[in-house]
Amino acid sequence: MITKERVLEVLKEAGVLLEGHFLLTSGRHSNKYLQCAKIFQYTKYSEELCKALAEKYKDAGIDLVIGPAIGAIQMSYEVSRWLDVKNIFAERDNGVMALRRGFTIEKGQKVLIVEDVVTTGGSVKEVIEIVKEAGGEVAGVGAVVDRTGGKIDFGTRFESVISMEVESYEPDQCPLCKQGIPYIKPGSRQIK
Repeated sequence: MITKERVLEVLKEAGVLLEGHFLLTSGRHSNKYLQCAKIFQYTKYSEELCKALAEKYKDAGIDLVIGPAIGAIQMSYEVSRWLDVKNIFAERDNGVMALRRGFTIEKGQKVLIVEDVVTTGGSVKEVIEIVKEAGGEVAGVGAVVDRTGGKIDFGTRFESVISMEVESYEPDQCPLCKQGIPYIKPGSRQIK
């Protein structure tokens, strides 16, 4: 089992944790940003963290792993490798999360949804709906980093490799904005 200290060491070594003023994909602001995509530059880190997550679900009878594109594509692959099951990903089609590329979920399949970082869980909730609409069973949600400190509820089992409470603010409540500090948008998705 991986320790919290080891996970923090990996996040530091991979250059994942950034400090400043950030506009998150959720639209909220924060003084910390976790760029988990950087983990997947290094196979040794992605293997270690995804194995730790897969071990939490090894006895759950998972048939399929799915993650939202783009952040969880590599993660979905790596977690599925450790569980020895198939993996797919969901992606946006005209702004709506969907299955494309011939990917399908069979009725009754036990599906594990994975995400690199969970802040509000918006993308995960969209993927949960895709799984349910296809007739799959949501067996759980897994993340490398849970930014909510365990406060999020997906209505199913939720496991993370590390849980940390990282403060975030609505834009009109952001103390960094009030100080006049400009923000940057480091993520991959555009804010509307």
